Amino acid sequence: MDFDFTEEQNMLRDSVRKMLDRIATPEYIKDTDVNARYPYEVYDAFIEMGLISMAFPEEYGGLGGDVMDFAIISEELGRKSYDMLGAYATSVFNGLNLLHNGSEAQKRYFLPKLMSGEIRMSISMTEPDAGSDAGAMRATARREGNEWVINGQKVFATAAGAKNNIISVYVKTDLNVHYKDGISLFLVDNTLPGVNLRKLDTLGRRSLGTYEIFFDNVRVPADRLVGEPNRGWHYMLAGLQLERLATTAGYSGAAQNVVDQAVAYASERKQFGKPIGNFQSIAHMLADMQTEVEASRLLLWHAAWQLAKGKDALKALSMAKLFGSETYAKAANTGMQIMGGYGYIMEFDMQRHYRDARSTTITAGTSQMQRNIIAKLMGLNPK
Repeated sequence: MDFDFTEEQNMLRDSVRKMLDRIATPEYIKDTDVNARYPYEVYDAFIEMGLISMAFPEEYGGLGGDVMDFAIISEELGRKSYDMLGAYATSVFNGLNLLHNGSEAQKRYFLPKLMSGEIRMSISMTEPDAGSDAGAMRATARREGNEWVINGQKVFATAAGAKNNIISVYVKTDLNVHYKDGISLFLVDNTLPGVNLRKLDTLGRRSLGTYEIFFDNVRVPADRLVGEPNRGWHYMLAGLQLERLATTAGYSGAAQNVVDQAVAYASERKQFGKPIGNFQSIAHMLADMQTEVEASRLLLWHAAWQLAKGKDALKALSMAKLFGSETYAKAANTGMQIMGGYGYIMEFDMQRHYRDARSTTITAGTSQMQRNIIAKLMGLNPK
């Protein structure tokens, strides 16, 4: 396994970093967080730079990038803000799920619109009584002529209320079979009659918005069914691997930013006549933070490499997701301790990382679920 990036990949990373330094300034990120405002300006830059197009084949108008490019972009976005990553990744991994599982007509119609910025994409699986237990979902869709009628409730739907957004909605379409054989995937415009969105007030991750969605006899054309009916469970699992790769890359970038901020503060803040970073207790905290972040990054790139090679990456992704999320949360907590009272002030960025990081061990598969997956792949049978 080669840990060197190509010249083109390094140029990609540099160009993304320069764009973010220009647009996603600390003041901009603070504004989107405090005012819970979607980062449309950054998303427009994704389109202009071809970052969305990077992930898709040339035959559909894309730039023919690969999984490694996707992870590089995701890590760099995470360095600025985990929500900046979310704006990019939700559209890309839902588009890739459509690429792998949709009809040819769907791919020809939706993917160019996604890459041009005409539409965005998000995902909705979780329900009030169906989180980690996705099979317990109760939202349904029934066929009526050339339409499907969707009813039910979803919650914790990231970015569902963004402008021109199409939600990838998983619902039950056959109640008489095991849930793995009775779930389907639909593409639903967030402005359709009967789609009611309620934005939730959250502790962190405030920029993209987290929504509760009510579907009241929402009628969607039959051609909005992705792939085959009742195959949604399989499409869900395929999409989750890409989601977890993106989120894990974001953890890596965000955690490194936490370390960088903590080191900068410890190098400048003086107590007892010298920088606090010169005290062994603080220096060791920072050394541990950097070591753990680097370890999480190696797990990330090992998983990305496996996925890029077409290997079964479930175990590698689960380990990278587990360790990456817990490392980010731990680093943010330690960063708050190092900065003391200043970390607790809203003026400083560490508190945002502390709030954002707390969600990462829950979203995209809880730490407990990741441990279950890893244990099962080790031949164990945890209950």
